[in-house]
Amino acid sequence: MIEIERKFLVSNLNACLQHQTTSTRIIQGYLSFDPARTVRVRKTDTKAFITIKGKPNATGDTRYEWEKEIPENDAAQLLKLCLGQIIQKTRYVISHKSHLFEVDVFSGKLQGLVIAEVELSAAEEQVDLPTWIGKEVTGDSRYFNSDLAKKGLKPEII
Repeated sequence: MIEIERKFLVSNLNACLQHQTTSTRIIQGYLSFDPARTVRVRKTDTKAFITIKGKPNATGDTRYEWEKEIPENDAAQLLKLCLGQIIQKTRYVISHKSHLFEVDVFSGKLQGLVIAEVELSAAEEQVDLPTWIGKEVTGDSRYFNSDLAKKGLKPEII
């Protein structure tokens, strides 16, 4: 499956969270940081997944993604094998006009980092951005979850 998404920093978290409909705690780690294909293990309160993501296109908004649900116990075991740091975050889903934004509020060493993603059906699709959206970071690898896990550091907010 091809994933098309844009990614933004959140400029006003309080305004953003006023519109959230659901929240999910996520723990994830990486079994491979190969730029051509990252392999991620993700566990939520109720489900677990293994995901392979291909290399992004030149603009960073499109890439191949394969995901499969796995037993939670398998995910717990695989998380012990992950490279770099384990990422912990809470994901909030926020509906704005015709789009759903997934807003990740990171914790631990990444505390203070808040990223919003919106999935699109086509790269040229127009998105009406909420007022709480800040700088676009689509394609900036410093904000890829795999880079955050590998480096273990929060990028400087530009």
